[in-house]
Amino acid sequence: MSNDFNDFYYTSSDGLKLYARIYGAANDGALPVVCLAGLTRNSADFHELAIRLARGATPRKVIAFDYRGRGRSAYDKNWNNYDPIVEAGDVIAGLTALGIEHATFIGTSRGGLITFVLAAMRPTLLKAVILNDIGPVVEGAGLAQIRAYLERAPSPSTFEEAIAIQRAAQQGIFTGLSDADWERVVRALYRDDDGRPVPDFDPALLKTLKGVDLSQALPEFWPQFQGLSAVPVLAIRGENSKLLSAGTLTQMKARHPDLESITVAGQGHAPLLETAGLPGKIEGFLKRKATATKNAA
Repeated sequence: MSNDFNDFYYTSSDGLKLYARIYGAANDGALPVVCLAGLTRNSADFHELAIRLARGATPRKVIAFDYRGRGRSAYDKNWNNYDPIVEAGDVIAGLTALGIEHATFIGTSRGGLITFVLAAMRPTLLKAVILNDIGPVVEGAGLAQIRAYLERAPSPSTFEEAIAIQRAAQQGIFTGLSDADWERVVRALYRDDDGRPVPDFDPALLKTLKGVDLSQALPEFWPQFQGLSAVPVLAIRGENSKLLSAGTLTQMKARHPDLESITVAGQGHAPLLETAGLPGKIEGFLKRKATATKNAA
């Protein structure tokens, strides 16, 4: 895998060593793509898609971040810093270090919320946005499902066992995945610790979910979503998603003047972006909406 990307380390404003993968090279005719993963996920989730975008008909530089406490980024001693506002600041620090002033953003779940924050903090940074199974309304049932799974997830002894656990838990929601798909999911979620799969995130991250009162309506992010009104948006939803409802997606289309949408059959939260023909559809969106005559490195 390391032959496909370069490692990039940088330092956050509060001194943490953070990490991103860099695929491909800058292309003055194409905006770079910034990939932001879900709550406990990391840059590995975007590997197949990033290769496709970096080597496609219109090659693009792709930057996939590991947030603090995930993947190869350092863990934070203060778990309260596992916060979308702090994480957005880390992304800005990384892009500043890379000299990138404008980009397209792909945000899966938590990554979409961070994208909303970036639109408020640095609106000129975003030139197009792809939201993967996330919107201004986060359904409590979906968040409860994620929290319950993370709190009760068994500890597999082998990667084969980890694959079996994932399939048993989610095959009713993800009905069309192949054996190779399930293995990629697991290899992105766990790191290899002498042959034993270990979740590739700081366990303290789960404390951020324990304080959420799911008996109350969750905050909505329509004002933040409106911050994207000046840029084209592609919204992707899993047909079986419990986090992003079909009704919210309909409202997003009604409120945004330049929003396209895709519903991925047979997948839940969050669709695998390298499957179901999504790489080609994402490339098409980028070709139509995210070209540039000149861009920073």
